Amino acid sequence: MKIYWIKAQAPRRVLALVKHLGIDAECIEVDIKAGGLKAPSYRALNPNGKAPTLVDGEVTLWESSAIMAYLCNKAGSDMWPAQQPAEQVEVLRWLSWSNSQWSSAVAPFYFEHVIKPAFHLGDTDHAALATALPELHRLAAILDAHLASHEHVACHRLTIADFHMASMACEWRHTEMPFADYPNIARWLDRLMTIPAWADPWPVKHGATPTPALA
Repeated sequence: MKIYWIKAQAPRRVLALVKHLGIDAECIEVDIKAGGLKAPSYRALNPNGKAPTLVDGEVTLWESSAIMAYLCNKAGSDMWPAQQPAEQVEVLRWLSWSNSQWSSAVAPFYFEHVIKPAFHLGDTDHAALATALPELHRLAAILDAHLASHEHVACHRLTIADFHMASMACEWRHTEMPFADYPNIARWLDRLMTIPAWADPWPVKHGATPTPALA
């Protein structure tokens, strides 16, 4: 099994799951600066030119949610409840919410505080973040209310929905996300950081200099 990755939030979900489940996989970092995501050989695997991408024999998958479900099936993990249709629906609800709403709300904060510095795109646009803040507050209130009676996002246990949603917020203290005002979100994120594979999902590259994660 091969997993192509870059240091970004979507691959983080997959790499954390690989490490957490103890899956044997060759993790191959794509060289963004050398145009690796645009290379014809990579586009043949993932026509979107994004990461992660999984190749396992004749199976090629892109999109982190699909890859995580595949990995759980491979490992027999109920982090994707393959044998429980009702639980599948619950996980899918939060994956869908994450993709359609949560991701868009946190994206401006990642762009200003992570992508801009990484690619030298200029100073932080605090006015843009002020404009984005009301929508993030609205969604944070929904999630915080849910987490008031749930330790995890779905199924009352750790699932791929936790990894999916937390990847977009794990650096909240450094990106002006207002989660200090939402104690249940902060508690949830901090608890996930006690999982070794989540706290440090990146493959070891001996002698390499750490680089910041991209959104």
